[in-house]
Amino acid sequence: MTPTIPPLHYLALGDSYTIGEAVSAHDRWPLELVRRLRRRGVVIDDPRIVAVTGWTTDELAAGMDAAALSPPFDLVTLQIGVNNQYRGRPPGEYRSQFAALLARAITLAGGHSGHVVVLSIPDWGVTRFAREQARDPAQIARELDGFNAIARDETARAGAHFVDITGISRQHPQLVADDGLHPSAAQYALWVTAMLPVVRTAIRPPR
Repeated sequence: MTPTIPPLHYLALGDSYTIGEAVSAHDRWPLELVRRLRRRGVVIDDPRIVAVTGWTTDELAAGMDAAALSPPFDLVTLQIGVNNQYRGRPPGEYRSQFAALLARAITLAGGHSGHVVVLSIPDWGVTRFAREQARDPAQIARELDGFNAIARDETARAGAHFVDITGISRQHPQLVADDGLHPSAAQYALWVTAMLPVVRTAIRPPR
């Protein structure tokens, strides 16, 4: 009798991008990631998503406090910070709160930093929404580059994985949902293509 392989457990932490604001539930990138993994023979549960549109780092922390999470998870993804930038909150605050969230993500991954994948913040300054709001795209880009540098630095310090999807958002500004702000399903699919090799490394069992 062939032994049954227990499914991997996946937790996705974030904000509007992780919950897939303005796209169908089917098109959320955590679900697309799971579908791609399954097509490659990975036995994995549907993702547990803790994310709400508009959340900042401290609001995600409060949401995690309120969620009934059941660790350990075999994969944890974390993408947070766009609303810190949008609200004009300081980079120093972001660093301390992001580092705390990353530490919690590693704990939820059973203490294995290699099972945690951080995604960068996309550049909403290239979207139709930003143009309609007469926002300065160069300023938004500079601020987001600063936040992403912090996230990359803290991720490397913790020994977790980092995937930069910001370039994709800048290369494909037309791939947005009907709200003119959030990514479309097509852009999310490009994100998943970029993160898939890293995720497969993250879930690979140790030799």
